[in-house]
Amino acid sequence: MIDQFQSSNSFLVLFLSPVRAYLEDDSVSEILINGSSDVYVERRGKLERVEARFVSEQALRAAAANIAKSVGRLLDEANPRLDARLPDGSRVHAVIPPLSRIGTVIAIRKFSRETLTIEKMMAFGSLDEPTRRLIRALVLLHKNVIVSGATSSGKTCALNVLSSYIPEGERVIVIEDASELQLQQAHVVPMETRPPDKHGEGEVTVRDLTKSALRLRPDRIVIGEIRGGESLDLIQALNTGHAGSMSTIHANSPEDALRRLETCALLGGVEIPLRALRAQVVSGVDAVIHTARLSDGSRKIVAVSEVLPLENGEYKLRELQRWRTDSIAEDGTVVGGFEMLEKPTFADMAKIYGVEL
Repeated sequence: MIDQFQSSNSFLVLFLSPVRAYLEDDSVSEILINGSSDVYVERRGKLERVEARFVSEQALRAAAANIAKSVGRLLDEANPRLDARLPDGSRVHAVIPPLSRIGTVIAIRKFSRETLTIEKMMAFGSLDEPTRRLIRALVLLHKNVIVSGATSSGKTCALNVLSSYIPEGERVIVIEDASELQLQQAHVVPMETRPPDKHGEGEVTVRDLTKSALRLRPDRIVIGEIRGGESLDLIQALNTGHAGSMSTIHANSPEDALRRLETCALLGGVEIPLRALRAQVVSGVDAVIHTARLSDGSRKIVAVSEVLPLENGEYKLRELQRWRTDSIAEDGTVVGGFEMLEKPTFADMAKIYGVEL
């Protein structure tokens, strides 16, 4: 990973040399720099403070400014926040004073070099065999799926696993802010947003790309994450024949995911009665897969819920699978198991198409 980083921008490594060891360490998933003398890293879902230090606030500020420069952005008093992607694919967010009261703050989420397979997720205990068959059926039966969860709960990993079941021969258009999904199919059209330049011009948003995707004859649309008005465009796409599409959204529960979709759609600036919008949501979204990071740092698919028709104008879900926590071991390990609760309404369809549940 660091080879790509260095070959693309050698001076960047020089400025980030205090945390270079953690950039090279595959067990580290995030590096959090809270001012020049306070650095944390995340390993296996757990945060730990490390001894790394920058020589001064000026050195750390220079590192952040050079990261911004390397991607054609500015980080200064007029532009005190930065969203960027490093040459190796890692994501960076930086905030400088006076917005930050402790000095320059940088968060680096590293890009994994290895493709996360369903077998690896099962080995990690993120799901079990019945859950694997259930999510495989959702994809093969062209169900529209939203993956929800909190920050760093494993949403992107779950979306990667879902997309691995998309059959060869389908045209898949992928839309992301920064390329993280690792689709292995032959016919994939990846598209990436573009931030505004230093003059505030040239921005291309997820919503812009979603509109383009609809004109590119997709069999499926995969959006890395829904954050705003693109929700309305996706919902409309799901209701106009683009079955089997998928995305992620930040939410605390499967039901909350639908409400977040609704809220994001309202940010699109189109006036639509709330009940009509909810009807569109439940008509377009077939299932919600919810992920969570447990207290021991493990990430799991903790719920798979089927979206049912509105009931008195409110969302209603049918929980098909869930994670049950039984106890916490002395070493902090969460002990429990996966439960299959309900038979999905598409069970008969799965039988007709020969898809194992």
